[in-house]
Amino acid sequence: MIGAKSQILNKIHSQFVNKAPHILGLTLRYIPFNVKKQTIEQLLKLQFEHSLQDGDLDFLENRWLKIQVTDLELVWFVSLIDNKLVVSREEIADVSFIGNANDLIMIATRRQDPDSLFFQRRLIVEGDTELGLYVKNLMDSIELEVMPKFLRLTLEKLADIIESAPTN
Repeated sequence: MIGAKSQILNKIHSQFVNKAPHILGLTLRYIPFNVKKQTIEQLLKLQFEHSLQDGDLDFLENRWLKIQVTDLELVWFVSLIDNKLVVSREEIADVSFIGNANDLIMIATRRQDPDSLFFQRRLIVEGDTELGLYVKNLMDSIELEVMPKFLRLTLEKLADIIESAPTN
């Protein structure tokens, strides 16, 4: 009986990890882009404040990075304009990073290597190869300790849930 309960709980856990991003994506569709834009810009500002001051993001000056989270059906573009990270709804991308929410969370928390996911075709990078390498190196250089605490703790908790999900 305990084994059957455990199997049911494992199945629920696995289904939650697989289906939650899609359900969240349905909800996010109803949030106006300006609200999403302000939220993303605030998070970027908090995360990359020192990188901006140090000029570490100059490679993005007037170039557009497209971020697409497929299962959330989220797409936005980021550029550095007048030393400020700017988010837009629609631009012509110089480089695109495309992946699902769970994989991107695992990258953000350093539990998965972007190169591994790229070679497994779970992270798609399209466009300017050199710019893509700069972005990847920036991702690799992010230290979890300097991430805003609420964001780091949220991402780490989500990564724990994803990581502990049984694979079927």
